[in-house]
Amino acid sequence: MVIDPLPLQVAAELFPNGISRYAIGGLLVGLGVTVIYLGTGISAGASTFLESTLSYVSDQSRFQQYVTSRDWRLVFTLGIVLGAAVYAVVYQGGAWTTDVQPWRLLVGGVFVGIGTRVGKGCTSGHGVCGVGSASKTSIVGVLAFLTVAIVTAQVVAALGVSP
Repeated sequence: MVIDPLPLQVAAELFPNGISRYAIGGLLVGLGVTVIYLGTGISAGASTFLESTLSYVSDQSRFQQYVTSRDWRLVFTLGIVLGAAVYAVVYQGGAWTTDVQPWRLLVGGVFVGIGTRVGKGCTSGHGVCGVGSASKTSIVGVLAFLTVAIVTAQVVAALGVSP
């Protein structure tokens, strides 16, 4: 049997540093959302973090629905940020930096926020928890996220936009 080298070449281009770090990261994410679900009965999505954080300072009922789960959401989000910081220091030798202009990061953040609202959740909630629980809505959502991301990346590359 002859093995076609093309898939291996494509994988090497897509993952020049190997796939182990992604596999380990995926396993840790899966473990984390499992622990949160088993401990709280709540799917661990990050998009409700802002609303749950606002429950500390606002009496509006929209934000108060998260009072019982806001503490773990705060720890969850801090874990994401601190995990990225530790990774950058340990494996990249310093803080993460980007050449992307600040205004583009801001506009991108606004678009992500709007998409999260329209999609009724974020990629972590739909992609990890929703797809993991075979939610049809989440599967459709993730397909939509990926399609828009791929098309956007292709358009930006075709236009020659740089950071």
